[in-house]
Amino acid sequence: MELKRVVVTGLGAITPLGNNVEDTWENLLKGESGAGPITRFDASLFKTQIACEVKNFDPNQYIDRKEARKMDIYTQFAVAVAKQAVEDAAIDLAHEDLNRIGVVFGAGIGGIRTFEDEIGYYYQHQDMGPKFNPFFIPKMISDIAAGQISIAFGFHGPNYSVASACATSTNAIADAYNLIRLGKANIMLSGGSEAAITAGGVGGFNAMHALTTRNDSPKTASRPFSASRDGFIMGEGAGCLILEELEHAKARGAKIYAEIIGAGMSADAHHLTASHPEGLGAILVMRNALEDAGINPEEIDYINVHGTSTTVGDISEVKAIKEVFGEHAYKLNISSTKSMTGHMLGAAGAAEAIFCILAIKNGIIPPTINHEEGDEDENIDYNLNFTFNEAQKRTVNVALSNTFGFGGHNACLIVKKYA
Repeated sequence: MELKRVVVTGLGAITPLGNNVEDTWENLLKGESGAGPITRFDASLFKTQIACEVKNFDPNQYIDRKEARKMDIYTQFAVAVAKQAVEDAAIDLAHEDLNRIGVVFGAGIGGIRTFEDEIGYYYQHQDMGPKFNPFFIPKMISDIAAGQISIAFGFHGPNYSVASACATSTNAIADAYNLIRLGKANIMLSGGSEAAITAGGVGGFNAMHALTTRNDSPKTASRPFSASRDGFIMGEGAGCLILEELEHAKARGAKIYAEIIGAGMSADAHHLTASHPEGLGAILVMRNALEDAGINPEEIDYINVHGTSTTVGDISEVKAIKEVFGEHAYKLNISSTKSMTGHMLGAAGAAEAIFCILAIKNGIIPPTINHEEGDEDENIDYNLNFTFNEAQKRTVNVALSNTFGFGGHNACLIVKKYA
């Protein structure tokens, strides 16, 4: 069968850099960091006391107060960005077949704050017998964001969640893309959300020595590809893309940001938390995406890398890029926007896909901040263009986004200027 073309017609974002797409993008290009001391809980006894938190988010701008109380904050983020994206896409729902609009939306962790609160209350009041909020389970489970989005709009199309750790929302977008390509839906809302800056979230990552402990300098703590990097800084937030079948979008006169032309998936099959040291899974996922897109490596202009600022991960990803792209690797722009947003975990892929799309739309590459002269790792090839410290203007026709998750899950998305 002939696969249908899929375009992006709407965007929504809540990140540590802004509570909408415009503010996030503006601060990204300025090289601003979203990091600061943790305010979500008392982190004074933790090894890591900093994070990239969302600031001044008011769920009641998007959700009825009574309904918002039934949602963990990760779901509130998800519903909010979905509403932003639907508004941005200017979809007239009164004239759409809601049976042909679906949602694939993921979370790497889900409602961890709700889980901590409910279990904590139980153990503190055991003498009173088991007392739990009746919304405990539906607030906590990682599929509920997709369900709440469909309920908010009355969408009856395909609806489910994806969980593949930090590759989650890239996998979600890939699934939504394939559903439209196969003719199963006209429009899909897809992305991811995360709100894991909690005692359990930070404590758990600390126990694995995955997080930076640069507590005295939060804004310089995320240092991808620098020798002094010491782990990632946790972020939170959500991103949502409106994916639409091309002819459907054209028929309603929709604005088109970009076209999705390929997606790849692979597994490291190597380690619970560490990427393969030679980047084997990363090599495979990028090659799978290029094959799916039907393009040559030389057609890629920009890679938004996974680039978390971990010792092993940054090195292995650079090895993979050099293996896949050969001499063309030196003509690419590469950047890690996690240097500014922190690692948004299950929401990272959606946010970074948005950044790729905006790079195409605006002809500018967001930077990798916090690299200092002389702070170089002998295992990293600095002849590559990591777009250090300042945004760079460049015509971007095709961009690639990498996301890799604990468990060896790898997902890659390729977006192209629409023509």
